[in-house]
Amino acid sequence: MHQVELRLGRDDSDVDSWTEVQLVYKAALRQIQTKMEILNDEFQHVHRYNPIEHIKARMKTPESIVKKLKRYGYASTIDNMIEYVNDIAGIRIICSFTSDIYRIADMIAEQKDIQVVSVKDYITYPKASGYKSYHMIVTVPVYLSDRIVDTKVEVQIRTVAMDFWASLEHKMHYKFEGDAPRHIKEELVQCAKLVSDLDARMLSLNEEILGMSEEDGQH
Repeated sequence: MHQVELRLGRDDSDVDSWTEVQLVYKAALRQIQTKMEILNDEFQHVHRYNPIEHIKARMKTPESIVKKLKRYGYASTIDNMIEYVNDIAGIRIICSFTSDIYRIADMIAEQKDIQVVSVKDYITYPKASGYKSYHMIVTVPVYLSDRIVDTKVEVQIRTVAMDFWASLEHKMHYKFEGDAPRHIKEELVQCAKLVSDLDARMLSLNEEILGMSEEDGQH
């Protein structure tokens, strides 16, 4: 079986082309999600602890993809969609503590059939808005009847607190179309600092509790 990149011909009808794109990207999402659920189960078995609270998977709408291509200055074609839009398929992994984020990222990178294309660490280097999350663009092979298609998936890993903050920022961005009032932006930045402090304190508290548990086990 030969391995190819997904390249749909210009002669295909738009409906058929988009249908095939959806099929492949949805399959890639299912594979990543299943992998993470298996790793979480294994982690529970070995360490008696689940690093993943929950997983959200989503497909970008055709309208959002076209809007993104226009913003990048590219024509709205299937080829450009696959080449330049890295988040057509997206999976968000929500965990309890910041230490889990890097643990999960390492678990993903160590999977033999997943290739890490790029990483953006907004935990160490937050955006000016206060946004924090760990982003990975990966490719996973999707096995069709006549070929293997390496398909890109964007993986976002963040804590529950970071996800709560990001959902509010997302609503604000769409409500004001990227031009929110200054006082709201400033308040959101302050909230991001509170979220960061909360994550740090919760992590410290968790480590103290674990340390006490280990001491009890030794007596």
